[in-house]
Parts: sequence; structure tokens; C-alpha cells
Amino acid sequence: MISLKTKRLLQFVFVLGIGIPAIAQGTPKKYKVEIRKMKFIPANISVKKGDTIVWINKDFYPHDVTDEKNRAWSSKQFGQNETWSKVITKDEDYFCDLHKTMKGTIRVNK
Repeated sequence: MISLKTKRLLQFVFVLGIGIPAIAQGTPKKYKVEIRKMKFIPANISVKKGDTIVWINKDFYPHDVTDEKNRAWSSKQFGQNETWSKVITKDEDYFCDLHKTMKGTIRVNK
């Protein structure tokens, strides 16, 4: 028969073992993309699935952030010093629908 002390120790080790994969994955991170001089800076960014990107408009003009492929998602226009954010789940190509030459890419690290 296993003693109570041994049972508790085994329970602790089991719970600790289950928690290790979650700790190894880490908590989601936030990344910043500035909109400055009619450009997304950086224009290309790599993140992990579940991370958040925050776009910050440092330009004098309003901008938006829109899915380039099929416009599946889009921010509203946002002005100087305003922000918009999105949790990233897959690779994305995006642009500013107000200034179509402004483009960026998001790549999810596997």
C-alpha cells in the first residue's frame, strides 16, 4: 500500500509534468508595428500563433489595416496616435485600404 506522503508526491509530480508543456509554450506576446511616413514599420514580421500585433498610427493621416487576399478582416480607420490590434492565428498579407501601396506581411513561426 502506498503511503499518503508518497501519493501526494506522485500527485505533485504528475501535475507538474502536465504543466510543463504549457510553460514551454509561453504566454502570448505583443508586437508593435508603427505606421510612419506612409509605411508599416516593420513591413514584415514573424510571430507565434496566438501573439498579438498592435498597429500604432504615428502618421498625420488616417490609416486602416485590411486583409489583402479577400478582405476577411479590416480595422476601422484610425488616426494619429491611435492603435488597433489583432491576435494572429495564421500567415497574413495586409495593406492599408486608404493607401493601397502600403503593405505588410505576418508570418507565423511553426
